[in-house]
Amino acid sequence: MSGSHAAGDEETDDPVFEAAEYADGTVSYPPHPVGPNGAERVGTVDLREYDATVVTWTKSTATPPGVRAPNTLAIVEFDLGTEYDGPPVRAIGQVVEDTDVAVGDPVTPVYVEELRDPDAGIREPDSQDWDGFRFEPIE
Repeated sequence: MSGSHAAGDEETDDPVFEAAEYADGTVSYPPHPVGPNGAERVGTVDLREYDATVVTWTKSTATPPGVRAPNTLAIVEFDLGTEYDGPPVRAIGQVVEDTDVAVGDPVTPVYVEELRDPDAGIREPDSQDWDGFRFEPIE
């Protein structure tokens, strides 16, 4: 992608919402070693740099241990600009707390340190990463 926002272009300690870029110009999330058309991975794209649109959403009221209830989840499609003509880049994730979304709403990814309570559940808290990205509506 010419003009892409590749992770690593700038030295930063900010978390990266990493998608993969492939030799044929396609981008996919989550990143894989080989692209959807078999192309070699050539770089990364930081999805924090792009807005997305809600494709669909649901509200879970029976959540796993440590996950907030109710928990709104959305599938979003990122707008990588007019130069990108590959397959849609979509992700699923939590919506920020106390926020309603609708199909077609614009959202942006925001980093959070804890997507769930690390002390809940059966795994040793230090053995897991608990951070990640949620989607926040754009006003």
